[in-house]
Amino acid sequence: MKTAIIGAGRNKSGIGQYIGKYFQKNRASVVSVLGTTEKTARKTSSILTQYGINAPYYTDFNCMMKRERPDAVIIASPALTHYEYLMKCVKEGVHIFCEKPFVWQHKSDIDINSLLNNIFETAESNNLKIAMNSQWPFSLPYYEQLCGPMDSQKVDTFFIKLSPMVSGKEMILESVPHALSILYTVFGDGEIGNLSIEAGKEKIKTTFHYTFITGYCEVIIELVRAILPPRSFSYGFNDKIIHRILDLDTYDISFKYSDNILMIKDPLELSVQDFISAVREKREPIIGKAHIKNNMSLLKEIYDCCDIM
Repeated sequence: MKTAIIGAGRNKSGIGQYIGKYFQKNRASVVSVLGTTEKTARKTSSILTQYGINAPYYTDFNCMMKRERPDAVIIASPALTHYEYLMKCVKEGVHIFCEKPFVWQHKSDIDINSLLNNIFETAESNNLKIAMNSQWPFSLPYYEQLCGPMDSQKVDTFFIKLSPMVSGKEMILESVPHALSILYTVFGDGEIGNLSIEAGKEKIKTTFHYTFITGYCEVIIELVRAILPPRSFSYGFNDKIIHRILDLDTYDISFKYSDNILMIKDPLELSVQDFISAVREKREPIIGKAHIKNNMSLLKEIYDCCDIM
């Protein structure tokens, strides 16, 4: 599989270079990068060499696609550019691994479902696989190793705390998709009820009921801005909360619950591996169409309810 990256050089909250690293590691070679300017594209190409990636850089999408002919494209550019690149990619007939939020427009009257339908209808007509990178659902088996097997019918509460680098309302776009993806993975398709948001520039607390086919779960999402790593991350069900430990020297990740610590495989790599195997096995990715549609619909509902900028 030959892969191109769009937006690997983002300076704020971007993880494109790490996604590229895991594609390369898992035998989906990165053959090109696309940037907005020659300077940023060249810098990105240079950064990727530390992962054994020697990828030409481009500033023109059509030129890159014509010359490199990738099988898949990683979209890691800012959220407002996603829809344009998604449509270009499905029309080119390439598989897509896209950062969250999958599509976004700030205008409140934009119909997100209409945008999603445009993308997936074209993709399905070309037999393409599309995944959104929302990696934390892939950590759930590790959570259960520490906290015990989880029965979704006996879960009453869910708590998650994330620390995005951005501030204000943008924290919702940066972090809430992770929470919604975990909820979808555990409970399936759901709706939001009793939504309440306490919002400030540096901290947002969101509470709601996640209602699914057999019941509901009380949800608390805490977002606290943090600029410097390691940024705190924790989540859990029924008050069994795990905390992430990140070794800044090795970037090894561990989960801690009570006095127990478990080293885990980077969920980002697991997300990449699932997409690659989905393409090769011609199956739906775990974070695929139905998951993405539910995630984006609920994200917009939460975002529109928040009254800060």
